[in-house]
Amino acid sequence: MDGEVLWEKDFEGESLKVQQVIQPPGSNLIYVVGFASSSLFEMYQINALNGELLKHESAAFSGGFLGEVSPVFSETVVALDSTGLILLTISFQNGKISFHQMPISNLVKDSFGPAKIIPSSVTGIFAIKMNAVTIVIRVKDESKLEVVEKTNHETSISDALSISEGQQAFALVQHASHEIHLRVKLAHNWDDNLLKESVKMDQHRGLVHKVYINNYIRTDKSYGFRALIVMEDHSLLLLQQGEIVWSREDGLASIIDVTTSELPVERDGVSVAKVEHNLFEWLKGHMLKLKGTLMLASPQDIAAIQSMRLKNSEKSKMTRDHNGFRKLLIVLTRAGKLFALHTGDGHIVWSHLLQSLQKSKVCQHPIGLNLYKWQVPHHHAMDENPSVLVIGKCGPSSDAPGALSFVDTYTGKELSSLSLVHSVAQVIPLPYTDSTEQCLHLLIDADKHAHLYPKTPEAISIFEREFSNIYWYSVEDDNGIIKGHALRGKCTGEVADEVCFDTRELWSIVFPSESEKIIATVTRKLNEVVHTQAKVIADQEVMYKYISRNLLFVATVALKGSVEIGSVTPEESWLVAYLIDTVTGRILHQVTHHGSQGPVHAVFSENWVVYHYFNLKAHRYEMSVIEIYDQSRADNKDVWKLVLGKHNLTSPISLYSRPDVITKSQSYFFTHSVKAIAVTSTTKGITSKQLLIGTIGDQVLALDKRFLDPRRTVNPTQAEKEEGIIPLTDSLPIIPQSYVTHALRVEGLRGIITVPAKLESTTLVFAHGVDLFFTQLAPSRTYDSLTDDFNYALLLITIVALLAAIFVTWTLSERKELQENWR
Repeated sequence: MDGEVLWEKDFEGESLKVQQVIQPPGSNLIYVVGFASSSLFEMYQINALNGELLKHESAAFSGGFLGEVSPVFSETVVALDSTGLILLTISFQNGKISFHQMPISNLVKDSFGPAKIIPSSVTGIFAIKMNAVTIVIRVKDESKLEVVEKTNHETSISDALSISEGQQAFALVQHASHEIHLRVKLAHNWDDNLLKESVKMDQHRGLVHKVYINNYIRTDKSYGFRALIVMEDHSLLLLQQGEIVWSREDGLASIIDVTTSELPVERDGVSVAKVEHNLFEWLKGHMLKLKGTLMLASPQDIAAIQSMRLKNSEKSKMTRDHNGFRKLLIVLTRAGKLFALHTGDGHIVWSHLLQSLQKSKVCQHPIGLNLYKWQVPHHHAMDENPSVLVIGKCGPSSDAPGALSFVDTYTGKELSSLSLVHSVAQVIPLPYTDSTEQCLHLLIDADKHAHLYPKTPEAISIFEREFSNIYWYSVEDDNGIIKGHALRGKCTGEVADEVCFDTRELWSIVFPSESEKIIATVTRKLNEVVHTQAKVIADQEVMYKYISRNLLFVATVALKGSVEIGSVTPEESWLVAYLIDTVTGRILHQVTHHGSQGPVHAVFSENWVVYHYFNLKAHRYEMSVIEIYDQSRADNKDVWKLVLGKHNLTSPISLYSRPDVITKSQSYFFTHSVKAIAVTSTTKGITSKQLLIGTIGDQVLALDKRFLDPRRTVNPTQAEKEEGIIPLTDSLPIIPQSYVTHALRVEGLRGIITVPAKLESTTLVFAHGVDLFFTQLAPSRTYDSLTDDFNYALLLITIVALLAAIFVTWTLSERKELQENWR
């Protein structure tokens, strides 16, 4: 009635791994059953009204238990022993636990291999799976089990649905090749089917993951059923009367990585075959438009006209546009499915459930990790399509073997896939390509061996030329260690391979575990473009940005401050920000924020980093900025040195020489909690930057970087005002018009991606969560293009009027000159 917690029982303190919570129908008792150890079964009987513990019993089974348990009656569950070869019927009637064993070989003669229970809530029914065979078993009593069905197809069982007093229905779904077979049965009557249907199914959805049913009364007073099916790719389907009524791609609510691909170049000319194919559609379209103009179109015709307009719209064309607004967003979901979304209208161009990330005998628990651009051919080379590399692994452990997939971004076809013998702990995209424009990637395994892909002689020769210039770092959050690595030579021993290389540790930074904990690390984007190293400040002074791809921002907090906000006092917590050179391990800058704690969200761009955290003393969120400048270029201010070429702007830089740098920093209060933070990116890096902040309200706020300029003062000079420096305030302003999402919410916002367009003034923004949001953003307005509402008619009239005026004045001038000559 009012949401008040009446009682609670914590089983963590009892060391119980809860398997099932069972309430017998019409009873005020609750049975909580589970395992206290690998061989100890426990049962708690609790009063559902007041939470009183009525009985607690435990019993040991010497053979141990495997996996989950499945309830079959109100006081009986079934489980498997630790070998997976014996079925255990566990009864706890009257508070006494008893076991009954039944070897699976007694039920199924040709059984082989360990079994796995498929949990179900249907009374008296459960299922086991042995390799590719599914066996449905009925429990008559605790000592009598009966096999009612055995099939080689993948099978899913729904929960029980009460359709009348004493009657329970459930659905049985079997996936066979290109079809799924749906049967609805009564729990007490296996022989008869209340419903039996077959539906054709797209293979790119994978297997049936779960099924739910509900019922309705037909006109003849019989029961009809609908089935809601969750597929392996996390899509939802509603089945009714043998058809898919609707489907939803809910896998898009769990995107884990995003990359982009250019669309193909529009070719001149159209083939005869294409014209003949589209001739009927062309005539049909014109007839529909004519009917619409004459107001004779039916509602279906109007819908068809709107669909044709959307299809033929410039926005949704499948070719590149001049400004680079039309692209493909390639997204990888948690289910291992790859989607291509068109940026014009967001429609799904293609989708593909990757073979390498599907559950199989070899890979029982596949996990998708990251997406990388694999092949980006030049737009004149039309014989090759661009492709992406999808990296995953078979299991949650760090040493689980990896899996690679190579997918064509135009068609969605999986070109090839590899099951790796080594793990994938880190992926390093290298700035090198071979003659086919495949990008080189270095995969680091758990044993710190480096593996080069692609495995071609050309790639190896390119890699060996740059062997001494490749460095990377690794972060061990749990141990508080950051290490720098370089290559040493080809692998030796058991892992000897032509593309395998041993590594060596160059340096390490160890943060004391009793005082500091790493909570955030961030570095620059590899493909970020910096327009100029020089920054002209007030009075025509020049500062030179310290631009390095090897800078790493690290945030640590006091060990006590790593808990939730408000759990510690300001005196017990502090936050430290570091700028670290990942080639040498040198700490270039360090700043401590006393009385502050995480979570920390940060973004690194050019020579500055902005990070967001909580200030316990002020009870408010803060955002800080650090800018780093290169002092070794300071003597380049002399114009004559620039003219005579004696400056050192183009002289080589070695990270092993101690850099002469200075930093400027400033902190500001910020109203909102932050979920994600990103920065706009443009083609040439000329346009001013904006921070894109994902707020706790699931909106995206665009904040001008000028508000986070560390050189802001309370009273800026006239020269500083001309430079664009804003007067200093203690907090950052939130202008309602600056919300990129306007009044919309990106529910469950998790990430913000920015992609440069060809037009320098414009950046493309993609925010994803449960919802997806895409827009174009112009941080410095569209200074290099005309707006959509530009009045071309007025421009044309003005040009015609000017031409007419020029002609009239020229005629009058000629006539006047002629008259003067006659005089």
